[in-house]
Amino acid sequence: MKLTRNFTLEELCRSTTAERMGIRNIPTDEAVVENLRNLCFEVLQPLRDHIGAAVTVNSGYRCQELNKAVGGAQRSQHLRGEAADLHIDSLRQGRQWAEWIEDNCRFDQMLLERSGKAMWLHVSCKRIASANRQVFSRINVV
Repeated sequence: MKLTRNFTLEELCRSTTAERMGIRNIPTDEAVVENLRNLCFEVLQPLRDHIGAAVTVNSGYRCQELNKAVGGAQRSQHLRGEAADLHIDSLRQGRQWAEWIEDNCRFDQMLLERSGKAMWLHVSCKRIASANRQVFSRINVV
């Protein structure tokens, strides 16, 4: 199912951990699908259009079982389809994307994160515009 021109529900639910563990990571609540559509419409598609290249989602929607398996926060926005972790090649690229999103998109929270050599940009967006905090920070995860 297409959420926007370049993003599908399938790619926002794809997870190598879910595949490896046999977890069915498909939202059953239509509100979660609408949250994912909103995230794509407000942030992911505009970023894709701006950079003119693919944006790879490492982690989008997570069901409870998957969220627990990956050590996600109990109240993670991934559970509600409000967040995605985007693959970045460098901290410089992550900063550039984050600055562009901050200046041009409606978002709730962005975190520039790393664990070992892996780096990603976590971005979230709520459907209720007034609930978005517009907060960007850089954190290091061991």
